[in-house]
Amino acid sequence: MRAVVVDAARSRPEVRDVPQPSAPYGGVVVRVIATGMCRSDWHAWAGHDEIAFPHVPGHELAGAVVEVGAGVTRWTVGDRVTVPFVCGCGRCVWCLSGNAQVCPDQEQPGFTHWGSFAEYVALHAADTNLVAVPEQVSFATAASLGCRFATAYRALVGRARITEGEWVTVVGAGGVGLSVVMIARALGGRVVAVDRNPEALAVAAELGAEHTLLADGTDIPSAVADLVAGGSDIAVDAVGSEQTCADAILSLRRQGRLVQVGLLPPVGGHPRVPMERVIAWELDVLGSHGMAAADYPVMMALIEAGSLQPQRLIERTIGLDEAAALLPGFDQATVAGMTIIDPTR
Repeated sequence: MRAVVVDAARSRPEVRDVPQPSAPYGGVVVRVIATGMCRSDWHAWAGHDEIAFPHVPGHELAGAVVEVGAGVTRWTVGDRVTVPFVCGCGRCVWCLSGNAQVCPDQEQPGFTHWGSFAEYVALHAADTNLVAVPEQVSFATAASLGCRFATAYRALVGRARITEGEWVTVVGAGGVGLSVVMIARALGGRVVAVDRNPEALAVAAELGAEHTLLADGTDIPSAVADLVAGGSDIAVDAVGSEQTCADAILSLRRQGRLVQVGLLPPVGGHPRVPMERVIAWELDVLGSHGMAAADYPVMMALIEAGSLQPQRLIERTIGLDEAAALLPGFDQATVAGMTIIDPTR
């Protein structure tokens, strides 16, 4: 099969022919019809995660089951499926309680094993991790859910527990940030979107952000305070840097809630964040690490009903060769919205 292969951290990705995977016990092989590219893939390429090289990236995917391993009871060849980017073991107390996103023995395609920048991908613990894709939902739409959209949904609903009328400041208007805008508006929230890319902010405004702020040296917390008296109820750092995390925290009202979604690379061992504000203002700092397959049905029902339209966030569709060329610079990408890979191109 053809796949994007990375031989070492920060090496040039190449498209090569590699062996097609086999279904593990309890798992399946999926023919990849659509897969997303996001900043997390760049972090893996850059060596910010413990990756065994050579490696195939890719963790947001949708496709059709082509092989079913022994022990699988819920899935058959031909089923249309997607999967969260965090796959639980299916055996531990966390998985059995529906919280596979924090499974201590989790696997992640594109990180702990070869991922979906390929024609086929193997997935384990299928009965726990696979999600059925309705006929009305396209594979590209389903692939867009796997990391960014589902993470945004859980960040707002499962972690911040957004209520109607609350203000949300989202720092970063990429795939996660634009998903936050759409979901917050659908749930009755009001949004301030922050980004360094004017085009991304224009998309955020189209999706319902009431205010947009260009991160061009502007004092973001002061600008948010000017727009929202007392600061936001919720802030989401959808980028993952010391600056964006600090801006999100300092944009909150007293007793506000930060949801940290963007991965923070270590700086001098640990990222520096304004914990004095967290303590003095009694802020809640919440991590959000994807969403378990058990939580997908409510979100999928909203998509089927048209209340949520993640397909509006897809900016472009590319092939494997273009994906290999784009990956090393994806942290600096100025595309507003999601990039989907079609392995057949």
